[in-house]
Amino acid sequence: MNLFAALQAAWPAQRDAAAIVTAHGTYTWQDLDEASAMMANLIEGLKPRGVGGRPPVVAAHVDKSVESLLLYLATLRAGCVYLPLNPAYRSAELAYFLGDARPAVLVCRPADLDWVTPLAAEAGVGHLFTLGDDRRGSLLSHSATRSRTHVPAERAIDDLAAILYTSGTTGRSKGALLSHGNLWSNARTLLQLWDWRQDDCLVHALPIFHIHGLFVACHCALLSGTPMRWVDKFSADAVLAQITDDGGPRASIFMGVPTMYGRLLASPDLSAQATAHMRLFVSGSAPLLAPQSEAFTARTFHTILERYGMSETGMLCSNPCRGSEGPRVPGSVGKPLPGVGVRVVGDDGQVLPVGQPGQVEVCGPNVFQGYLGMPDKTAEAFTPDCWFRTGDVGRFDESGYVHLVGRAKDLIISGGFNVYPAEVETELDKLPGVIESAVVGVPHADFGEGVLAVVVAQPGHTLDGDALITQLKDRLAGYKVPKRVVMVDDLPRNAMGKVQKNLLRQQHQSALG
Repeated sequence: MNLFAALQAAWPAQRDAAAIVTAHGTYTWQDLDEASAMMANLIEGLKPRGVGGRPPVVAAHVDKSVESLLLYLATLRAGCVYLPLNPAYRSAELAYFLGDARPAVLVCRPADLDWVTPLAAEAGVGHLFTLGDDRRGSLLSHSATRSRTHVPAERAIDDLAAILYTSGTTGRSKGALLSHGNLWSNARTLLQLWDWRQDDCLVHALPIFHIHGLFVACHCALLSGTPMRWVDKFSADAVLAQITDDGGPRASIFMGVPTMYGRLLASPDLSAQATAHMRLFVSGSAPLLAPQSEAFTARTFHTILERYGMSETGMLCSNPCRGSEGPRVPGSVGKPLPGVGVRVVGDDGQVLPVGQPGQVEVCGPNVFQGYLGMPDKTAEAFTPDCWFRTGDVGRFDESGYVHLVGRAKDLIISGGFNVYPAEVETELDKLPGVIESAVVGVPHADFGEGVLAVVVAQPGHTLDGDALITQLKDRLAGYKVPKRVVMVDDLPRNAMGKVQKNLLRQQHQSALG
């Protein structure tokens, strides 16, 4: 089962209908079909070689554009493996990924060609092309001479479709091996769960080197045959312009990360009137603060749907879309998806009762095949009964909703007591004047680890760390209360908006003496 063929089968019979609307023009379904066919024919004509018994890898180190999405579709269509890479990666980072994945084909930005060329040669990349976000580059000029028709390559459901590198906040970044079946099963489930309709239109403002923007957002639209309104680079103004534009397909769905919602809230143009025709707002990739969620609801009368997923698994849990299935609970990632198993276990591997936090483990057809070239890491990641250890700490509530407490590696053990950062952050974020916080453990002479809070104040507010600590003493057990609060202008985040707590720990190693 070639994933591209499954996507293509869902496209409307009216191929001259709008598939992707951009600020510069409209791409029809026929355009997607023909352009991906031409690129696929180019890739096949190169006769690329795979490594280690895997199909050939096509790596993309390019900016977001419709053409870069077409490259992904063409790679699937040709039966090759797609490797998306953050275009912000520089020489040392890119060298690692090329040496690890050993792609047969690499596509980079024209402006990067000079410094990428020696890296590609050293890694043994057979073919190097360029692709700009202005529809220029050697990839397009070479593809232009190829046939506009192409029969998708035969692939089995367990054949490799993509390699997605984890964020790599600790140790070496690992390449998660995802099959055609992994990606297809997850998209099909989301379409049903989120009640995707034939008149839906997605505002796509996410990057497409990550699972959220490429596999969740794009797959949902492509597998339902519904159009997208395309935003190359996120800005609140650009997104609101697409939401309010009533020419062509009318926007009904938006997917974003918490940072995007914060910037939308900062815009005076965000209102209930502007979003009246919208059906669904989805947030993921990082925790959405409850005050942020509540503020969005107050401004728009929409409750943001939060969900939970990982690079290795796709989506795992979601708050309900339909009101008949229950409320959307701020601070919860909802219930496990149909067909996905989620359990919470203790250190001894035994399933824990409702309400008790523990290690989150999952199983299902969406779970990846393992880590590229890391058999030991793969073995460590799975239990003897084949459940994947997510590394997250969470709990179930009485209604069956999952609440994430934090990452296992972020657990703080202070004086022998376990402190889950998310619990402390939740209370901090409720205090007047606090816009957001991050809690980490740093060395402490007496307790081994001490709780340190890093806080961002709301504009116009001056906060006193000692006063915040005093307020928390009435809300939390003593061992959970931060030993110190550090005020900062903003928190360090990765490309998908996740707070980089490893950097905070490094920056504040000596904060408690």
